[in-house]
Amino acid sequence: MPEQATRIDSAKIAATDAVAELELISTEFDDDGLLPARFSYARHNLSPPLLWSGVPEGAAELVLLCEDVDAPIGRFVHWVVKDIEPDVDGVDEADTPRGGIAGRNGFGAPGWSGPHPPAGDRPHRYVFQLYAADQPLRLRMDANANDVRAAMAGHVLARGTLIGRFAR
Repeated sequence: MPEQATRIDSAKIAATDAVAELELISTEFDDDGLLPARFSYARHNLSPPLLWSGVPEGAAELVLLCEDVDAPIGRFVHWVVKDIEPDVDGVDEADTPRGGIAGRNGFGAPGWSGPHPPAGDRPHRYVFQLYAADQPLRLRMDANANDVRAAMAGHVLARGTLIGRFAR
């Protein structure tokens, strides 16, 4: 289980930036659909495949975040990937997007750590968000979601959201 959860404020980004929409989808689950168990922490712990489109001209960097918005301790970060090249249009299962550097998730580890809600809880919502920034964020290697959001404030050109649900 996590040592310490990372708390983030996604409303801060939305409130400070007028942003365009990116389309963000997965070939393995529908928006607001169930995440297959192989993506969970207790199973194979694979990151899901994602596809996106609509990255605007002028994007310098893409950032991908995934968080459990129903965690008992508040929002819990499962994936942080920064420095994704703006011409990239997706990521394969169990991979990192081209150019992307995995930041520190809520478990304190780099890369993907899949869903692991308390047993018996109703399905938790795992919110995947892709951001297009208008400038390189120049974050340190082990940046977490709070670092990413602070660097993005005022620099988000577009954002896409995809929700997957999971329970055990």
